[in-house]
Amino acid sequence: MVDFSYRNITSSMVILKCIGPDSFFLERAIFPQEVFSSMAPEGSQLEIWGIESYGPNLEQRLRVSSSKKEDTVAA
Repeated sequence: MVDFSYRNITSSMVILKCIGPDSFFLERAIFPQEVFSSMAPEGSQLEIWGIESYGPNLEQRLRVSSSKKEDTVAA
C-alpha cells in the first residue's frame, strides 16, 4: 500500500475514484480546497470527476506510485 494525497484546487466539489488490483475501490467527494489523504495499492488509478450541469465529467487520471514524482495519465 502507498500513501497518497489529493488537493481539490477547484472552486467546485469533485468525486475521487481510486481503482486498484484485487477489487480495491475507493470513492470520495472532495470539497473545494480540501486535502484528502489515504492509502491504495501501488499502480492504482485515480480518477477525478467534476460535476457539470449535463452530468459527470472525467477531468483527470493519475496513478498511485511510490515515487515522489506525480505521473499524470491523459484523460
